[in-house]
Parts: sequence; C-alpha cells; structure tokens
Amino acid sequence: MGRPKTPLLSLARMASAALDIVDTDGLDGLSMRRLATVLGVQVASLYNHVRNKDELLHEIGNQIMSQVDVTGFRDGDWREGIATWARSYRAALRAHPNMVPFLATGPGRRETALQRANAVHGGLVASGWPPRQATLIGASTKYLVVGAAMTSFGRGFDDDVQVYVDRYPHLGQAHKLRAHADEIDDEAFELALLSFLDGLERRFTELREAR
Repeated sequence: MGRPKTPLLSLARMASAALDIVDTDGLDGLSMRRLATVLGVQVASLYNHVRNKDELLHEIGNQIMSQVDVTGFRDGDWREGIATWARSYRAALRAHPNMVPFLATGPGRRETALQRANAVHGGLVASGWPPRQATLIGASTKYLVVGAAMTSFGRGFDDDVQVYVDRYPHLGQAHKLRAHADEIDDEAFELALLSFLDGLERRFTELREAR
C-alpha cells in the first residue's frame, strides 16, 4: 500500500485535539498519553512533532492568538487599534477560558503572540506615543482583557435572595445577577475599555502639548 495522501499526524491536528481536551477538562486533563489515545496513535509518535507538553501548549497558544486582530493599527488610529485588539483578544480568550492561565503568563517565545505584541507596540509608537508609554498601554490593555476573560462578575453571586436580603441591604437585587451574567460582563467590559480609551485620549493630548 502507498503512503496516505495526508499524514496521520500534524502539529496543527495535535494542537486542535489537545485544545478540545483542555476546553473540556482543563489544563490538568491534558496529557501526552491521553492525546495519543484520542488521536489513535502511539505516544512516541507525538514526540516527532513536539518535545513535550509545554511545547504543545505553546502551539495551542499560537492557534488561539491567531484570532486576535491587530490590523486596526495600520491606519495610524491608535484608539481604533486598541479597541479592535482588546475586543478580539477578549473574544479569543473567552472561547477557551481554560487556556487563559497559561496564556496570561506572557508570550515568551510564542511566535503569534510576539507578532501581535510587535504590531501593537509599533502601531502605538507610529501614532505618536513614546515607546515607554506604548509599553505601559500594552500592559494595561492586557490586564483589562485577561482580567475580564478569567472571571465573571455576575456568576460570582448566588441566585438565592435569602443570602443577601437580611444582612446586605445594598445587595437586595444581587440574586438576579447570575441570570444576566453575560450581558453584565459584556457591558462592563465595554465600559472599562471606553473609559480606558477616554483616559488615554486625555493623556495623549497632554503629552503632545508638553512637547
């Protein structure tokens, strides 16, 4: 028999299957042995493509970060660039919340994340931000996005009104928050993002006037 037209294994296929496992069972649920079972191959075959689980996680990170849009910086509009970046970044993380703790540690040598970081920093500097300020803006935006992706305000409350009604008079409606968690999270993120951008607008004006 001739060789199959498509190889049984590829790094992309491995990363996709591994991400399915992480999405379902978390980072601790992923092992090279389990991945091999899912793919129907021997464990040793996986090591022809990656050296270890950590390297595989970085490849998953590359796939996720490829969904982050930094094209808004191309036209020199730093505000639109940040807004597009932040919203797509949050969407990519929200789609795979179990990967957020790994991705939150930083890009390291992860190619796709470094490409995004390079585009963001370069876009901000090209728009007139000093390099140090561009670095701080990039960090602040990441704090905003990763924080929003790691937690849900509304889901942090109980839906039993008795938990709040007697002892916490200002939280009399808190039991309703879980039912509207997605709406609250989306609107809260937009409020935080727009407030952040408005603050940067003022800071940008001050920096230009000081020159």
